[in-house]
Amino acid sequence: MCRSLPLIPRVLLGSAPVPGGEGELHLFRRGADFAISVSTMPGELMNSRMHASEDALAQLGCAPVAGRQAARVLVGGLGMGFTLAEALRQLGPDARVVVAELVLQVVDWNRGELGECAGWPLRDPRVEVRVGDVGAVMREAGPFDAIVLDVDNGPEGLTRDENGRLYSPAGLRSAWAALRPGGVLAVWSAHPAPAFTRKLERAGFRVRLKQVRERVGKGAVHTVWVGEKG
Repeated sequence: MCRSLPLIPRVLLGSAPVPGGEGELHLFRRGADFAISVSTMPGELMNSRMHASEDALAQLGCAPVAGRQAARVLVGGLGMGFTLAEALRQLGPDARVVVAELVLQVVDWNRGELGECAGWPLRDPRVEVRVGDVGAVMREAGPFDAIVLDVDNGPEGLTRDENGRLYSPAGLRSAWAALRPGGVLAVWSAHPAPAFTRKLERAGFRVRLKQVRERVGKGAVHTVWVGEKG
């Protein structure tokens, strides 16, 4: 007689309201895996087993400037810390990385048990955390050699209307102004958005696209835009 294996229960570890949006963020743990979901959306927003595209985002955004002395990088959106962790691996010991995260509880989760997933990147002395809107941080804390944006689900925001401003023509002009010459803007998206490519080009960026899997060799295909400031 076959016996079914017991299901590992999913445990809610924390909740946080979405600032300026609807619903709540929820942090869950199931065994060794973590997931963050939004109460107003089906499924998961992110999962600790699927972060290959976040790694690729940081690689594409940071590798071109990694050789610069005292490179300064802005990471927009902390999430589960994988983008930040990969950025730190790409950059030298004299680099400085500013992380802009809108939700204070997400920072707390990454300083707690969630931080183990990405190797505790917030403990790196090169990191400065700013709790607030990434657009404001971009304007106030520049200039940067690279800006890496993993905010919402990409240019077509789902959780917060204000995120659309970040990817608007005015928002892209702000990104351009916040970058040093030869700087890089890298943007992650869960879905393709051809119109966004044209927006980046109109803002003055030289653009290339990269399609990456959410897991190495499998899973959903995500899009990363890499825009270089000429």
